[in-house]
Amino acid sequence: MLNSDFSFELLTQDDQARLGKINTFRGTIDTPAFMPVGTLGTVKGVFSDDILKTNTHIILGNTYHLYLRPGVETLKKFGGLHNFMNWSKPILTDSGGYQIMSLSKLNKIDLKIGAIFKSHLDGKKIILSPEKSIQVQKSINSDIMMVLDECPKLTRDKNILANAINVSTQWAKRCKTEFGNNKSKALFGIAQGGLYKDLRVESIEKLTEIGFDGYAMGGLAVGEKQFDMFKILNETVKYLPVDKPRYLMGVGTPADILGAVKEGIDMFDCVMPTRSGRTGLAFTWDGKLNLKNSKFKSDKSPLDEKCDIRELNKYSKSYLNHLIKSDEILASMLISLNNIYFYQQFMLEIRRNIKNATFNNFYKKYINFFD
Repeated sequence: MLNSDFSFELLTQDDQARLGKINTFRGTIDTPAFMPVGTLGTVKGVFSDDILKTNTHIILGNTYHLYLRPGVETLKKFGGLHNFMNWSKPILTDSGGYQIMSLSKLNKIDLKIGAIFKSHLDGKKIILSPEKSIQVQKSINSDIMMVLDECPKLTRDKNILANAINVSTQWAKRCKTEFGNNKSKALFGIAQGGLYKDLRVESIEKLTEIGFDGYAMGGLAVGEKQFDMFKILNETVKYLPVDKPRYLMGVGTPADILGAVKEGIDMFDCVMPTRSGRTGLAFTWDGKLNLKNSKFKSDKSPLDEKCDIRELNKYSKSYLNHLIKSDEILASMLISLNNIYFYQQFMLEIRRNIKNATFNNFYKKYINFFD
């Protein structure tokens, strides 16, 4: 049994790329790590047991959505989301901050109160304060909790971004107070500041002064160019504490991940593997494959000969093409499983190359491979 205290160990670096381990009560997370997204307590279309078999060490759940449905009381009855969804490994929960941006037409921000939502389900008024966000995350029993932050839409307006830093900093303090002293769990701060170095550094400094178990870069992957995202990471990641995990929220494509690992990021999440799976797009070591394409109609080869989870290596591209054309649910299930498996194999190779001090060669080989 692991020590119940949350901890992070930096094992080695290859330039800025970092190899590490996050220790939690529910298991070790090898970093750099990718977290499949289980917004509503399910990684869409994939069984929990199969996710385990892909070598996934941690998944993500969403505070806002789980607060609305199934709700705090149901989660408490099950002792949290792990038992509810039959998942034994760590869970990280978003705080609801992203929904402040994505559901901006349904909410307003009050610095003293929090985010005041009109539920997208039934229109009821919902107040998600910093304290409530942490309370809900505690009912989920997540292993890594996030502070409630204001995540602005993509903008060059420094006044909007500076105000978001102010709001996020005040809320971060309240989240930490509500979180209390629980060494078996972790609370991560979230830096804002858009694409401005000075604002990012200001946000990071304010968060590190408060003190958190890990630090995330928020407000990226919201529509900016990949070059701009890499540039701001290059300019600001170095200001994050070396001895804490670094998390880039909502990212992304294999190239996004590679570029961010190169700048020293440790953790990632994205809906892309399953969202792509539902549209017939597969990630493989041969690149991205649009299985709707008629060229796969007679292709007898599998997506990955090595993937025997659910005997996925026995299903031909021809069969998958047929399922897609026939609008069969099994198509999205099989391709989503393949994509999560690929992402975790991709992360495994990233970690192996950092360990062997060959990451730069791996980066050069694959940074444009999936375009």
